[in-house]
Amino acid sequence: MTVGKQRFFVSYAGPDRAWAEWTGWHLEQAGHTVELDRWDWATGDDFVGRMDHALAHADAVVALFSQNYFGPGRWTQAEWKATVAGKGRLVPLAIKSLADEDVPPLLRGLIRKELHGLDENEAVAALLEAVDGPSRPVESVAYPGADDAGSGADSAGPRADDTGPDAAPDGARPRLPRDDDRPEVWNVARRNLDFSGREAEITRLRVGFLGGRQAAVQALHGMGGIGKTQIALEYAYRFASQYDLVWWIDAEQADQIPVHFTELADRLGIAKPDAGTEHNARILLQHLRTRHRWLVILDNAEHPDQIEPWMPDGTGHTLITSRNPNWRGLAHQTGLDVFTRTDSLAYLEARLPSISADEADVLAEAVGDLPLALAQAAGVIGSGMTLDRYCRLLATSTARILKEGDAPGYPASLAAAVDIATTRLTDEHAESEALLRLGAFLGPEPIPNAWLENARPRLATIPGDPDDLMWLHSALQPLGRYGLARIDHQVFQIHRLTQAVIRDQTSPEQAGAIRDDIAAILAGVDPGDPDTPETWPAWASAASHLTAPHAEVADRPELRPMLLQAALYLIRSGQARGAHGLALSLRQAWGVELGQDHPDTLTAMQYLGHAAADIGDLAEARRIAEGTLARRRRTLGNDDPQTLQSANDLAVILDRVGISAQTREMFEDTLARRRRVLGDDHPDTLQSAQNLGLTLLEYGEFEEARRLIEDALARRRRALGDDHPQSLESATGLAGVLYECGDYAEAHRMHADTLVHQRRALGDDHPQTLHSVSNLADTLVQLGKHEEARQLLEDALTRRRRTFGGDHPETLECARRYASALSRVGEQREAHRMLEDTLARCRRNLGDDHRYTIHSMHALAIFLSKLGECQQACRLLEDALARARRILGDETSETLRIASSLGLTLYRLRRYPEAAAILEDTRARQRRLLGDGHADGVHTTQSLAKTYTAMGKRFAAQRLLSPKKQGKRRFGRKSR
Repeated sequence: MTVGKQRFFVSYAGPDRAWAEWTGWHLEQAGHTVELDRWDWATGDDFVGRMDHALAHADAVVALFSQNYFGPGRWTQAEWKATVAGKGRLVPLAIKSLADEDVPPLLRGLIRKELHGLDENEAVAALLEAVDGPSRPVESVAYPGADDAGSGADSAGPRADDTGPDAAPDGARPRLPRDDDRPEVWNVARRNLDFSGREAEITRLRVGFLGGRQAAVQALHGMGGIGKTQIALEYAYRFASQYDLVWWIDAEQADQIPVHFTELADRLGIAKPDAGTEHNARILLQHLRTRHRWLVILDNAEHPDQIEPWMPDGTGHTLITSRNPNWRGLAHQTGLDVFTRTDSLAYLEARLPSISADEADVLAEAVGDLPLALAQAAGVIGSGMTLDRYCRLLATSTARILKEGDAPGYPASLAAAVDIATTRLTDEHAESEALLRLGAFLGPEPIPNAWLENARPRLATIPGDPDDLMWLHSALQPLGRYGLARIDHQVFQIHRLTQAVIRDQTSPEQAGAIRDDIAAILAGVDPGDPDTPETWPAWASAASHLTAPHAEVADRPELRPMLLQAALYLIRSGQARGAHGLALSLRQAWGVELGQDHPDTLTAMQYLGHAAADIGDLAEARRIAEGTLARRRRTLGNDDPQTLQSANDLAVILDRVGISAQTREMFEDTLARRRRVLGDDHPDTLQSAQNLGLTLLEYGEFEEARRLIEDALARRRRALGDDHPQSLESATGLAGVLYECGDYAEAHRMHADTLVHQRRALGDDHPQTLHSVSNLADTLVQLGKHEEARQLLEDALTRRRRTFGGDHPETLECARRYASALSRVGEQREAHRMLEDTLARCRRNLGDDHRYTIHSMHALAIFLSKLGECQQACRLLEDALARARRILGDETSETLRIASSLGLTLYRLRRYPEAAAILEDTRARQRRLLGDGHADGVHTTQSLAKTYTAMGKRFAAQRLLSPKKQGKRRFGRKSR
């Protein structure tokens, strides 16, 4: 039955864009409303948000089924799953031949309309029937036994000469795409069957060409090996059915373009044999102005001024590929970057099916995601070389290995491409060649132009006049023109493999002089205070070049303070692995050069301990912190600020392991000393006050904890502002105090507000932000919002796994919380699996006595006890309690919670006297530690009342009547 006009969302895979355009155009011509991502969504839009909105507001989703549509990692999967899950209407159109096994089981039962193999009139009719539904006949049905001749079986579909969509001008509407539909005039080389990725770039080209401009001209520019020609080739094949003429011209020699145009004129039958090449080329250009649906590709065009006289005009499309970025005024430009990591992995997995995801990631990183380098690497490794050996050769014999490997579709190896470009540079531009060589010894990240401008008078390897204000502009332009660097007004960037080839061509004497210049450049850089997030973008740039292995600046005395600040920046910004690598190299180098007790060596050791703790290696962190503290006490004394910092660090590390009594004493002693030496307002003093306050929460000293943390928060906000990480840390701590006191609504408000500030100041993946997400989830649990808590923890766990790995202590603690959240929303099977897996990982990676291992034992035991597996739960709880008493102490909130759980489990096992004994003892300790009305005590009292009732002591049970059961946990995160 035909329905009214509807709103459709077209769901398709990138390689099938021509089909999406055709479908959308015909639906709109039929009066429907269509939302198509690249028609309606602007650059910079939130893709996921726009997709969710489109799916929610569409009457139906038109899904273009093909092998591409069901390919791994495509957004199409999210689109059709969301539609099916939401009981929305899915209209499946098969645009390619599909076997049942090509289609996911969930969709196999849907009736799909087959469009492939139909002519255009039939395809339009099938499309409209699919969206409108079938219709009953309005006239009598012909007798099936009659002669079929002249029956007009196809008469239901629209005709090309009908009014309606097909009556539009030929150049204005999309054609029905066909895989084998090539223009009669076509000279494009064989398609690269290894092509993958670049969907966004191809879409951008197509959108640009369909933008309604006269003489649509698009220029793809970028360094050699970036894949410009491959994108142009794929575009030509993908949209071949939309053109009547596609002509490919090798435009590197601009004076040969008229020859290529004459060849095209001859193919079209408009050439005049005796008129000469230039005249025939002019005839061809005039002819193109009169026709639609043509595509001319000018590949490898390098000189815009020489190309301009031969630029086609009219309503067709011209695609230029070039190393040169300067096509302003002639073309709409698209600067190409390297592959995204996702595209790199997809390419390698297609070329090397046996490679693992981790191996592919290592290789992609090693070659900097450069498409040509990936193609060459796949060729070499696929021919019998191991990945490890290839990466070693890439590091030690770069130029040689980059000459090897079959790279389908590329005219030359990467080494050859760089050699050709640098030879031109050396012959014509001495300043540019020197700048390229200097940049080759810095990091592969963007190099700020201001650094070079400020350091120019001190640079010995750059020829020319050091007072020339235009020197950098003059030196950079050839690098961009030859595709050796990406240039913009603030930075330039040289790809890591180009850098490696250049370094291979540099003599030891040149390298030494270049490193002197690099030290001069970096010594003039001052990013600011690394404790302040506003400086982190500048520090990210500085740290990337300070740590470049070929810069070799660790032995430069003038750079030692900056190197230490770079390590601190990496710690503060949550980049623990980078901080660990830098601090370790500094400690090793300076320990030999300066001695183990030198202040700079000890600071490097301090940061190494920080980083080791942050990556989860608490054993190494403890060993380093203890060694640093001992050396500082011996060389500086007990009250030196650096010694006190080491004492604080060691206490934080011990607290993470779970040694509570010792850490409390250390925090108290360090705070007293810092107050005496530094004063109440010093940042270090406030750090100690914050840490002691969080520790006091474990001992039920809520008023003193609140006083310390409120005071630290007020002082930090006054000195640093509301959004400084230290202020946010204190705000989180105060919210934790409110939670412990049972004020869950106010704790939720504070955690939610702090999280907003942390996301803005630190980012979504920063450890401090993720810690706050867990805290907020806990308040949601107490407020009964279990599904909202589960969603928060799921996102936090995904981010922690991606950022820190699955076995990091904080990841494991988050996994435990998430598993408990799953149990609360009824997903018991997955909760059980995750709790067992998390406990196994804790034991393997952290040991049986770690605080988080004890947490996981407790959580799994609670789950098993609720399921009725009380014997197993009891064994776990007895083990956990013994460890907690030994590691955390008899009277900490965590130890007493485990004891309470054990008492409840003994009650469920009907071991009433044992249950009563442990619950009575636990309740007495909790009342002494936490007070009469605390939620933990309420929970224990309820369990004891049940036990008394089971023992026949009903009067005693009635005396223990208590308010509703509340859960609890500690919220501290000690600072360093």
